[in-house]
Amino acid sequence: MKTTTAAAEVLNDLVQINNDRIKGYEKARQELTDGDADLKSLFLNMIEESQKYKMALATEIAASGEDIDTGTTTSGKIYRGWMDVKALFTGHDRQTVLNNCEFGEDAAQNAYKLALEEEELPSNIRELISDQKASLRTSHDEIKRLRDSQ
Repeated sequence: MKTTTAAAEVLNDLVQINNDRIKGYEKARQELTDGDADLKSLFLNMIEESQKYKMALATEIAASGEDIDTGTTTSGKIYRGWMDVKALFTGHDRQTVLNNCEFGEDAAQNAYKLALEEEELPSNIRELISDQKASLRTSHDEIKRLRDSQ
């Protein structure tokens, strides 16, 4: 039972980070102008990505018989670094938005890294987290590339 609870805690932290990521990119989309249609489209893809990951994580939590957290981050060791990020998805120009999004993507990478450091994770959960982290790394690198090209 201890392993199940530990895994559920880690998964719930990641669900909440994906919830924050969704809210962050929704806010970032609102900050952009009509001339930033490329970023609006990219951010929509990232919202959909986090929704997909959140569902996969929630499925594993439900399968373990634990409750799924539906909110955004409020406490927990994995997302402590994320707390400062939630407010940063704001800005009034393309460069600022990209800077803040890249910082948020760094925090998501760190959260997934910390999740993988949990020793009691079953191999299937570890694989799910690792796969999501790798995919999120691609999103991170795209944001970084766009930011650096400004």
